[in-house]
Amino acid sequence: MADLFSSDDVLPAGIDHAPLADRLRPAVLADVVGQEHLTGPDGAIGRMVAAGRLSSILFWGPPGTGKTTISRLLADAVGMRFEPISAVFSGVADLKKVFAAAKDHGRRGEKTLLFVDEIHRFNRAQQDSFLPFVEDGTVTLVGATTENPSFELNAALLSRAQVLILRRLDAAALEQLLDRAEALIGRPLPLDMAAREALLASADGDGRFLLNQVETLYSIDIPVPLDPAGLSALLHRRVAVYDKDREGHYNLISALHKSLRGSDPQAALYYLARMLTAGEEPLYVLRRLVRFATEDIGLADPQAVVQCLAAKDAYEFLGSPEGELAIVQACIYCATSPKSNAGYMAMKTAFRTARETGSLMPPMNIVNAPTKLMKQVGYGKNYQYDHDAEGGFSGANYWPAEMSPQTFYTPTERGFEARIAERIAYWNKLRAERGAA
Repeated sequence: MADLFSSDDVLPAGIDHAPLADRLRPAVLADVVGQEHLTGPDGAIGRMVAAGRLSSILFWGPPGTGKTTISRLLADAVGMRFEPISAVFSGVADLKKVFAAAKDHGRRGEKTLLFVDEIHRFNRAQQDSFLPFVEDGTVTLVGATTENPSFELNAALLSRAQVLILRRLDAAALEQLLDRAEALIGRPLPLDMAAREALLASADGDGRFLLNQVETLYSIDIPVPLDPAGLSALLHRRVAVYDKDREGHYNLISALHKSLRGSDPQAALYYLARMLTAGEEPLYVLRRLVRFATEDIGLADPQAVVQCLAAKDAYEFLGSPEGELAIVQACIYCATSPKSNAGYMAMKTAFRTARETGSLMPPMNIVNAPTKLMKQVGYGKNYQYDHDAEGGFSGANYWPAEMSPQTFYTPTERGFEARIAERIAYWNKLRAERGAA
């Protein structure tokens, strides 16, 4: 199971060698920490319990935030039978047995809360198998997932369940768990205040991980309270939660992109560091920086894309960890560059117009005439060679006869684009003058 205090087997009372997380398992919903927005009187769970009736639920949240615990307590609170399964270890045959057992209990007037841990690991067909049993009331489904349900679960299943989001445990909630652990053990943790704060930070919002670390500390004879350095040497450092093909990946790259767009180099560096220290492929980050340089900076600073491509070359040449500095430099350059999406918007508008206008023939004066016949029928006739015109600018028409001239690219007044805007205005003025003449 992947949730705070989770265990399918409840140990007999009086057994004190159970894991600390199990011994601290909340007995009622009011004891669950960090999820008061759901379990409180005005929360979705609080209202369901008050009404004595549950609808199917999908709990979405990080590991160690209480998904399994809340589900078990929900069943107790409304007098339902709790039936847990894990999508990691269960298949169609297991589901059939569960549904059959639920029907038998239903005939005796006992309702079943079916808790499915890691529900996103069931494939689409397996997810569909829940639908008839949810609809006819055989089971009330409570699923738990660490992944974005909109990406991982069938629309039909989503439409029949309420998605409730569990928050990562904040410092106050984690501190409550430490207090409970110390009260249960009967002595304070062997940590100074700075080390205690470091321990809370290392949990990264995961209550189960925190209690496992606490259990390790209590299992060792530590004569003098540890400082942060001593704590770090004793406990393994927690690796940040980050699945490179899951929602965390997209959340962080979105945060990086928007921080760059907002010209905040400090925030951009933070999200860049989050990704790289969690094991993201540096070349993926570099590809996104190149994309950003062309989409959000463009010709406001033409050197931005050059910096990003140079960072790619530098990283490939130096390798890790030295090459990361080149990525950082490109990130800072992009964040502090003048911004313009004028080129990006011009591309979208031009592509749309090209699709809408189809196969219009360019004006005859600007098409080539490689054969005698083509010259005879007017290909290339009256073409004005701009280098021979006054000022190197002929002011000729380049648009199909069936189209009026369009404006796709409108440069901003930021960075280098301000100079481009001046050039375009100058050429437009000459074109108007020479067209009138």
